[in-house]
Amino acid sequence: MFGIGMPELIVILVVALIIIGPKKLPDLAKSLGKGLAEFRHATDDVKNSLNVDQIKDEVDDFKDSVLYGKKKQETESDGRKAKDETEEPADKNLE
Repeated sequence: MFGIGMPELIVILVVALIIIGPKKLPDLAKSLGKGLAEFRHATDDVKNSLNVDQIKDEVDDFKDSVLYGKKKQETESDGRKAKDETEEPADKNLE
């Protein structure tokens, strides 16, 4: 946890207990926890609104089209064409 070991954490808690006091320390910890939860929720909302996964897929498709001259759908259809082509000669030989 941020490179803080158990002895350092105990020292921080003791100093916080001395400075803030035993009555207000639980309230401070509760408000700090709520603030962190709200921050996590806000960052998740931002990630969802940006559609990070969709953008990554589009970038990968663009990269493939630039490097290989094919799109993802074309490669799938090429695989089907190759399968169909192997079936056609077999049918011609049977006739």
